[in-house]
Amino acid sequence: MDLRVIDKSDTELSIEIAGEDHTFMNVIKGALLETEGVTAATYDVNPEQSGGQTDPVLTIKTAEGVDALEALEDGTDAVIEKADNFTDAFEAAA
Repeated sequence: MDLRVIDKSDTELSIEIAGEDHTFMNVIKGALLETEGVTAATYDVNPEQSGGQTDPVLTIKTAEGVDALEALEDGTDAVIEKADNFTDAFEAAA
């Protein structure tokens, strides 16, 4: 997975995530929306300025005092934890 920062400020982050589709993007967006301090999280696979289909662009906005990059890390940690919990439950059921 390749990431490219498009725009970053203290409370906003836009990154392009190469090679991903709606499946991954919906999972990370959902986790971010549950992350404390995140006021908005969305993604776009066809931004107007692109002129066509692109890799997804994830945009995160946070409350004052909450670093957008740290919020992204917290959101991805939550996804990893949920996946690990699912794996453990699946293996216990087998």
